Amino acid sequence: MRDSRMRDRRHAGFLALAAAVLLAASGGALRAQEHAGQYEQADIEFGARLYADNCSACHGTEGDAIAGVSLRSGTFSNASSDAELQAVIANGLPDTAMPPGEYTEAELSGLVAFIRTMGDVDPATLTVGDAGRGEAVFLGKGDCLSCHRVAGRGSRSAPDLTDIGAVRSAGALERSLLDPTGSMLPVNRPVRAVTRDGRELSGRRLNEDTFTVQLIDQNERLVSLEKADLQEYTVLTTSPMPSYEDELSEQELSDLLAYLLSLQGVD
Repeated sequence: MRDSRMRDRRHAGFLALAAAVLLAASGGALRAQEHAGQYEQADIEFGARLYADNCSACHGTEGDAIAGVSLRSGTFSNASSDAELQAVIANGLPDTAMPPGEYTEAELSGLVAFIRTMGDVDPATLTVGDAGRGEAVFLGKGDCLSCHRVAGRGSRSAPDLTDIGAVRSAGALERSLLDPTGSMLPVNRPVRAVTRDGRELSGRRLNEDTFTVQLIDQNERLVSLEKADLQEYTVLTTSPMPSYEDELSEQELSDLLAYLLSLQGVD
């Protein structure tokens, strides 16, 4: 059932994109902005996979299979900015054959990144990931379940990744894998507490108010602390997650990203 809904969603999104670019032949066309260095490689590669799966059958691998339309040229009549292009793909256009497409924010970012850079990027430089191989990296070499949790499996000591592909872009996920500390969100920063009797605790903060803090410690135990009982309380700025920059090959990293982006939550 989920696979069927995903196929329907992709098909609707393709129709939306196709109708939008067909309108480019009807005058008033606007040249897209220059894109060198504007988009992250991970988003472009993710978009390349989405494009190949959903758009290339009609638009061709070069984006010029439809007469009068060339995605590679970056010319659009209804989408002079990235936000407008995303809106066209997501919402469709009134009074046309183009229906809305149900894409996540990460998918929209990827599609726009690839479409906008088709004329600038050499396809041979793109490393397109495979979610199946990425799951094997996630479970094996990456050892990600030792800290993270997916669909009820794994540890609670780090954030749950069950729906991470629906809320984080490919570029943001890649930064987290390569530079965990530099890309760590404030809400995910670990904490360290020392009680009045000298007991030291550290872990992932779940909730905090003026008087209390609740955390999951390194042994996955839920701990609730009264701030008045602490002699020290520090929000740490260094991530406990290791960098995978030197641990994974370029292909393994792309595969892992593809798997993470496939995590859209549990129905």
